[in-house]
Amino acid sequence: MAERIASRTFSRRAALRGLGTAGFLAALTGCGVPAAYVDEGRRSAADRSAADRSVSFANWPLYIDTDDEDESRRPTLEAFTERTGVTVHYTEEINDNDEFFGKVSPAMMNRQETGRDLLVVSDWMAARFVRLGWAQEMDRDAQPNVAKYLDPQLRSPAFDEGRRHTVPWQCGITGIAYNRKKLGREIRSTADLWRPELAGKVTLLSGLDESFALLMQGDGVDVTRWAEADFHRVCDRVEELVRKKHIRRFTGNDYIKDLSTGDVLACQAYSGDVIQLQADNPDIEFVVPEEGAELWAESLLVPNLASHKANAEALVDHYYRPDVAAELAAWVNYVCPVPAARDVLADSGDEETAALAEDPLIFPDDSMRRRLAIARDISAAERRGFARRWNAIVGL
Repeated sequence: MAERIASRTFSRRAALRGLGTAGFLAALTGCGVPAAYVDEGRRSAADRSAADRSVSFANWPLYIDTDDEDESRRPTLEAFTERTGVTVHYTEEINDNDEFFGKVSPAMMNRQETGRDLLVVSDWMAARFVRLGWAQEMDRDAQPNVAKYLDPQLRSPAFDEGRRHTVPWQCGITGIAYNRKKLGREIRSTADLWRPELAGKVTLLSGLDESFALLMQGDGVDVTRWAEADFHRVCDRVEELVRKKHIRRFTGNDYIKDLSTGDVLACQAYSGDVIQLQADNPDIEFVVPEEGAELWAESLLVPNLASHKANAEALVDHYYRPDVAAELAAWVNYVCPVPAARDVLADSGDEETAALAEDPLIFPDDSMRRRLAIARDISAAERRGFARRWNAIVGL
């Protein structure tokens, strides 16, 4: 398993955020195109699920289990088809949140079907879909596993209270990774990144949505309800650290290479990536700082006018069966949104698989959970000004 894990270094949180989609929507609404927002009553289409036993599912690359002998096979999807008779048309077409948003926006704006019944985007992008009215409310009566097994900590983010329109696919933590052996001591606090001996040996994430929460938490801010002043205070500090050359650079997923080679000793990082790094280098450690870290998710949603909504809802519920969630978690190694999957792994009878049940980066323990928070997302009104300031600091 270690070799398989180490080969997967793709991160869905690493793509750079710009102003493109906000500007795109502004341009459309200013050119006679109908207003973007869609009322709840106008989001559904005739559901062909009963007559056409299929569903179209768009996901990111390397984000589902595959068969060890045949990578074209996806056991958990095959199990769904075997149990329900519903064929899944699965595509790995989402490589960047903004890029995918731009792909489906014309259809959504013009009240047309996207050709997709189910898709996965990062929660900050899911928030945009929800705000625009581009995600349908799911029928929880048809999803008993979601209702029963969804992690309580993930049940009601600010952008989708009660999780009526979205369901987490997998989750992760934005914290700090560091090389304990080369640094020669522990890192316990975000403030430790600013110690003199780390000058020029620290990187931060370049994406606005990925960076700000952890840095605010380092200032003691409650990121579930942060304010504009909190954001600018973080920017002031980061600007000063850049001026002093304390921050080596801002990165996407390439911090993995920097940390592996020793060019940096500590960095902002994603928990899923660090699990992969540790397979090759046990000196790499991941820490949730004493002040806290961000718990984030990529979430499933059913876009407007999806023609197989009931089949999509059934597929979502399939992945909330503890045995299916455990199988997926054992392959992708992100934070599992189904805590009950832990017992399935622990009782697997395989020593390596059972060890995953004890990994707090897959199943956070109570101590870690108390330091995790789901950050309030950046609103549409805030985004343009915030992105302009952050991108100027980062050098975009």
